Formats: sequence, structure tokens, C-alpha cells
Amino acid sequence: MEELTGRTAVVIGGGSGIGRGTALGLGAEGMRVVVADIERASADAVADEIARGGGNASAAQVDGTDRAALDALADRVVAEHGAANLLSTNVGVVADHPLDAGTEQDWAWVIEFNLLSAVRAVNAFLPHMRAGREPGHIVITASLAALMAVPGNVGGLHLGVYTATKHALLGYGETLRGELAADGIGVSVLCPGTVRSNLVATSARNRPARHGGPLPEPTAAQDGPWMPPEAVGPVVVRGIKANRLHILTHPEARPVIEARHAALIDDFRFFAGA
Repeated sequence: MEELTGRTAVVIGGGSGIGRGTALGLGAEGMRVVVADIERASADAVADEIARGGGNASAAQVDGTDRAALDALADRVVAEHGAANLLSTNVGVVADHPLDAGTEQDWAWVIEFNLLSAVRAVNAFLPHMRAGREPGHIVITASLAALMAVPGNVGGLHLGVYTATKHALLGYGETLRGELAADGIGVSVLCPGTVRSNLVATSARNRPARHGGPLPEPTAAQDGPWMPPEAVGPVVVRGIKANRLHILTHPEARPVIEARHAALIDDFRFFAGA
């Protein structure tokens, strides 16, 4: 999808963090951006930010895990803008537990938000994208954790449950790309490294009652040279225009990924008797 100007993008989870950075980047490219978030005030703020920069944006409140709400959003976007050309899914949560300490309720919460939210969003918007018979693109936000296993913790957080769902997202996105190629709809999986966001805080305060209700506000700070979310947007735009399968924000992580794949190849050699 090389031409973005004048087309319509929907960014779910666009009110903060990576979603906000993506929305800003798409707005700067001249897209009409619908910023959708469970927190309406955050969506409004990002839409206003895009407008102040000369872009075209509107806001919507949506629960990214609610299929009926996503269907209604898709219908509204098409009714108001005539098409939904680009979908960006950014809903996600973190459960701070070692793998053996996570309850089934913890797993259900993270799986629904990190994996099923993307599946539901795609299923809601894809019929409209196909019907529009225009070039389209879907960006599924996973994580650098989708390409590796993170031992211990990062920034004081245990990421085992999170990592498992991000690996699932990668498989989903890669398979979806193959299935949609004939429709002229590209699919990219965004695999960012450490980006400054309020993911842990939004995870805590927006955990729904069906998964145990809100958690106490976290106190841990993000230390180190984390990427600002504003820097993510231009990388996403570049990946969309080139129809890249993986969108990578932290090229300095390449040696870690190469080491993981080298270990996999070594296992192939071992079982081949080499």
C-alpha cells in the first residue's frame, strides 16, 4: 500500500503508547485517522494532536475485545469515510507473573487482550476492506518478544505470559498475510522493542470484571533509553509502504534474534546427525 494520503486508517488502542505513535505517523502521511481507544479522553487527545499538526483525525471509544463494538465501529467508519483502508491493532496488557505463578484467569485475560482482540478487529474490518476493492493493509502490533524468549524479567516485569501471546500473534499475522495476499491486502506484524508507554498502568486500571477487575496502579518506572512512541510512527509508515512482513523498530536487537535462529539451526544439525 504505497499511497496513504487521503485514505482512511483505524488505529485501535490509539490513545497512548505505540498506538498513539502509529496514529501520529499515519496522520503525518495525510491519512484520515480514526483513533479508537477504550479511554475516550485519550483518543480525543491524540485526535486533537493530529489535528493540531495539520492532519485529519476523529476519535471513538471502543472496547477492543468486544466484537459487537468493533463491528459497530467498522460500520461507522465506512459510513462516514467510505472505506477502511488500513487497520492497526494495538490492544495489549501485561500480567506480571512468572509462568508457574500465573492463574488461568491471568492467562485468559492476557490471551483475550493480546491475541483475540486482534482476531476480533480483523474479523470486524476485513469484510469492509475486501468489499472496498482498494489496496489495504493490516498492522498487528506484537512485540520483539514475538521473535525471542525473554528470560527473567525486563524492567522489573515478568513477561512469560505476555511473550507466549506475542508468539501466537506472530503466527497469526504471518498466516493471515498469506491468506490475504490474493485480495491485495498486506499484513505486517509490528515487533517493537522497548518503547516508552503507559501499558502497565492501562493494563491495571482497565482489567475488566470478568478477569478480576482493576489492579493497583503500578509504581515501577521505565528506566533506560526507551524509544519515544512518536518515533514508532515513521517506522510503521515505512513498513506499510514497502509491505514488509515484520516491522522492526530496534535493529540493534538483530544479534539476539540471530543467536536464537543459530540455536534452532544447531538443533536441526543435531537431529540430522550432522
